[in-house]
Amino acid sequence: MNVKHYTANKIVLSSWINNNQHKEEKTAPPKRFIQLEIDLLSPLRNWLDNIEVRDRILAHRICQLIPTQCPFERKVQLFGRTILHIPPLCKLNPLYNEVVALRFRALCYLADKCGEDVSCYC
Repeated sequence: MNVKHYTANKIVLSSWINNNQHKEEKTAPPKRFIQLEIDLLSPLRNWLDNIEVRDRILAHRICQLIPTQCPFERKVQLFGRTILHIPPLCKLNPLYNEVVALRFRALCYLADKCGEDVSCYC
């Protein structure tokens, strides 16, 4: 007896395979995780945004305390050539936009309401 006697000559598929179902089984739907956004600085942001500048002395103090440019930006030069440039680091501050907006409100108060020259703060 030979192995040929026990094997089939032709293979017939008894059912059809739907490719769409097969693809859907491979790709599972993406799992959705609940993301909680907790902003710990939001009370401080709201407080800075809600400060109303109504006093001339307060407006002057705000303009003096908040600089116009980042004080950390530097160019290290040697023999007239720039060796190192330190970029402004103020934008790393998470409250940067609120602080700049507060300074702008103080400048507008001094210029519009008080009629003062604010060129010394620019």
